[in-house]
Amino acid sequence: MSRRPSSRYSEMPMRVTDSRMSLVNATPQNKDNVFGKLNIPKPQSSTSERRTSFFGKGIGAGGQRTSMFGAYGGPEKMKDPSPLHDKAFVQQCIKQLCEFLAERGFPGSITGKALQSPSTKEFLKIYEFIYTFLEPSFQMPTAKVEEEIPRMLKDLGYPFALSKSSMYSIGAPHTWPQALGALIWLIDTVKLFSGLREQGLLFSDFSDELCDLEEGAEYNKLFIDYCSDTYNKFMHGADTFEDEEDDYLNKLKRLYNVDEALLHSQQEKHEMLMEHVERLERESQTDRLVGKRTEKLRLQADLQKLQNYRCTLEAHKAGLEKKATGLAEELEAAEVQLDGLKQERTRLQHILENQKFTPADIERINRERNELQQTVTGLNQSLEEAEQLVWNEEVNLSKTKEKAELKVTEYNKLGRKLKLIPQSAENACGHDFEIRTDYSATTITQYKTQIQNPLKNMLVDVEDECSRLTNVRLSLEEAVEQVKSNIFDKENDLKQLKEQIRRVDLQLEHEMQEMAQEEEKWAAEVDSAENHKKRLEVKVTQGCEQAEEELKAAQKQYHLVVQETSEENRMVFKTLTDIITSAVNHLCAVEV
Repeated sequence: MSRRPSSRYSEMPMRVTDSRMSLVNATPQNKDNVFGKLNIPKPQSSTSERRTSFFGKGIGAGGQRTSMFGAYGGPEKMKDPSPLHDKAFVQQCIKQLCEFLAERGFPGSITGKALQSPSTKEFLKIYEFIYTFLEPSFQMPTAKVEEEIPRMLKDLGYPFALSKSSMYSIGAPHTWPQALGALIWLIDTVKLFSGLREQGLLFSDFSDELCDLEEGAEYNKLFIDYCSDTYNKFMHGADTFEDEEDDYLNKLKRLYNVDEALLHSQQEKHEMLMEHVERLERESQTDRLVGKRTEKLRLQADLQKLQNYRCTLEAHKAGLEKKATGLAEELEAAEVQLDGLKQERTRLQHILENQKFTPADIERINRERNELQQTVTGLNQSLEEAEQLVWNEEVNLSKTKEKAELKVTEYNKLGRKLKLIPQSAENACGHDFEIRTDYSATTITQYKTQIQNPLKNMLVDVEDECSRLTNVRLSLEEAVEQVKSNIFDKENDLKQLKEQIRRVDLQLEHEMQEMAQEEEKWAAEVDSAENHKKRLEVKVTQGCEQAEEELKAAQKQYHLVVQETSEENRMVFKTLTDIITSAVNHLCAVEV
């Protein structure tokens, strides 16, 4: 598998739309924009005839563009626009990372709390674990890890830059969100790679040898021809290259044998998957797990209520069965009696049919029949009243049982609060104070002996303990009153000491002010003395300079006088020499 930096492995929508996508990404190895409308930015047209290049200077009057490769063509660093500094988004990413590590069997215990600020060792361990799904033989390098991890992410096509310095303090609040975003992107890459490895390539007609066509001579020739044509038109002032794009795409389709029907079906499938992903993201934002847990607790409470109600109904059913058994016995007795009456009636009817009656006998028989009918009617009314009374008693019994169950529930709840239930509770002392829902005369008597007597004993003990604690409380209150009185006395002493301290502070402050005033006076005197000293020094300096100047002037005058004297001496010596010479010459001449 060829890992190209320009490939995008994740099926999730791009967090930043890359408007500078190259036409190289229009090949079948890119799933996001395969032989569709090329995503080339169109510069905004202007009313002026003068156009500007992206990198160079403006277009001249003849409409010709200058070269695109100007002085400002350096690459730009893209910043991740995700809300990585939003705490809710960071928590969602941490949750996603924990779920992925748990699903894939991460060798170690990683919790959401530990991922709030992980150490560099934990980050490297997580990164190595995730990267092994892309390259099973991968091992984390031991040297220069802070340089290798950004390089590997860049080779995989991660569009954002991770600084080298962020690798030194990976768990810091200002660096961990960027590293967490890189891990989430790497997880998406692993999921996409796993899906592609399971489902096969998008274009099943390609073999491994044909996948290298993008780097072959035919593809390079097509791409160079396309760049040459579009660049020539761009240099002549064109901004759109739709014809060249269509021609280039058609040539690429012929080169790669693209199946339009398969491409269309894959695009529809991609749209459906993206809609499904968006729906799942919207559902995940509502935190379905919390809702399901709440629903589970509610259903468990309902199940407990239904089980309690079922127990009540079973007890009520048992009572009704007992009553039904009694009524069935009474009904059987009534049926036996009715059979006897029917037989008697049959016998009497036979007698009536076989013998002749006098009018008096007929009147007597009719009167007896009427009396029997009245008796049967009265018995039926009594039976209905008895049944109604039984029903009312059953309703009252069920209500009474419900009230009793509520009272028992409150009693058990209060017993648990007071730590009397269960038998191993702290205050139970080995007694079983719990009342269960079985209502029989023996259990009621047993509860009275089992609960009432220990409770009375415990009440006596509690009253004794309360009286003892009351005495202790009274003694403590007296001690507290004594302590309060001592505290009051100490507070008065403290107030007096504070007053003395305040007076001492005032006196100290007054003395400090006097000392400050004296220091100011001394400082003023020192300043005046210093100023006087400086003035004297200035005057002395000026006098010395003046004396030195006078000395220099006297020395100059002395030198002048010495020079004049020397000159006069020389002239006198010369004159005397001349005179002597003349005299000697004259004497010599006279002698001759």
